[in-house]
Amino acid sequence: MLAFADRIGWHFQWQDESLVDKFYSDTDNHFGEGSSSPANAEEAGRFLWERTSDGIPIDLAMWNRSVKAFTRSYGTPKWRAIALASMVLFAFAYFTTKRGDSFPSSDLINTKRASYQSSVQFNPSLELLNGTDVIWQIPDSPKAALFIAHGCGVRAANFWDNYPGCPNCIGLPEERIFVLRSLERKFAVLTISSLDRCWSFDEIKNVKWIIKWWIKTNKLGTIPLVAMGASSGGYFVSALAAEMRFHSIAIMISEGTFASMGVLKDYPPTLFVHMPKDQVTMLRIQKNMRVLRQNGVAVSEIRCMEFPLSPDLLSDRIPRLNKTFSIKLYDVFREKGFVNQNGYLKNDGRQIQWKEALIERDMISENYELLKHIDEELNLAFALHELTSFQAHEILFWFESHMNPSMGS
Repeated sequence: MLAFADRIGWHFQWQDESLVDKFYSDTDNHFGEGSSSPANAEEAGRFLWERTSDGIPIDLAMWNRSVKAFTRSYGTPKWRAIALASMVLFAFAYFTTKRGDSFPSSDLINTKRASYQSSVQFNPSLELLNGTDVIWQIPDSPKAALFIAHGCGVRAANFWDNYPGCPNCIGLPEERIFVLRSLERKFAVLTISSLDRCWSFDEIKNVKWIIKWWIKTNKLGTIPLVAMGASSGGYFVSALAAEMRFHSIAIMISEGTFASMGVLKDYPPTLFVHMPKDQVTMLRIQKNMRVLRQNGVAVSEIRCMEFPLSPDLLSDRIPRLNKTFSIKLYDVFREKGFVNQNGYLKNDGRQIQWKEALIERDMISENYELLKHIDEELNLAFALHELTSFQAHEILFWFESHMNPSMGS
């Protein structure tokens, strides 16, 4: 069983060591300290997973620490084996049938190699409505409509490649890939720019009008409506969902805003996509997940972990950035000590002087057109606060799993 656990790569890591004793205490209180056998081995596994959703932040990286709590209580080798087997099997069933929660960093290492290529071609429409940019694309026979709210400093144009109708479109890597994956899955995609650098709750009325106009104009009223917001857009979408009917929503790198909503009647199923390295946001998300559950709202989470840079990461993710440049940039990062011996960034991409290092070597100019694109991938690798397309499949699956036709928009 241990070999099976190692092979599938499911390991737990406590994000806050101070919570370990709390977990041990909760375990003893639940099963009885020093008990030689659990009343029900399956219950042991279920108890562990309940801890992850009740505010004890556990991530997938170290299996042994979670085993310790159970082997301490289950004194005999026989019951230890049963408890461990139960934990693994329950985890497997839980992941494959109920959650889409956390994915180990080893999975991300594989996922990051996915190319920016797609069978879908960008061919969006653009309108200026109520003083803001509105850009969208509708695939043949769409099965759902997706509104995406950007983060601070990002615009609707960042989700789309440059084309004659949108000279300001720059196609940031994660934004564009998320849109492409959505279009591949037959989601009609709508992006709207905030009036200021970040979203304001005062814009809810305007955005509601634009979404309804878009749905009516393009005859999308018979398909489900969903939304995803990142950072500032996550706060905005969480508030918008209290004013407008969505079949489900996804809130990325944000805990959302729920404190002022009161009773969350008919609030849509909510998926939190976050980076546990930001522990403050993670703990707030755990609190909001409990509040939503208490109000009968379906909730889940996806935890996005850091991953090492590789020589071809940037050329794999960014159009117009060739492999030769990507390899040279990686070499500079190693020479300057920006990454450790395993390729992990030592600091957030926003904090290290990588641009200066490349300019110093005459690799780029100060106005190099792909600076923002590289910045985004570095931030994503460090995994503190960045929009990600790595989990696009799981996010879209969440939407697809909550397309009850009885819910109107």
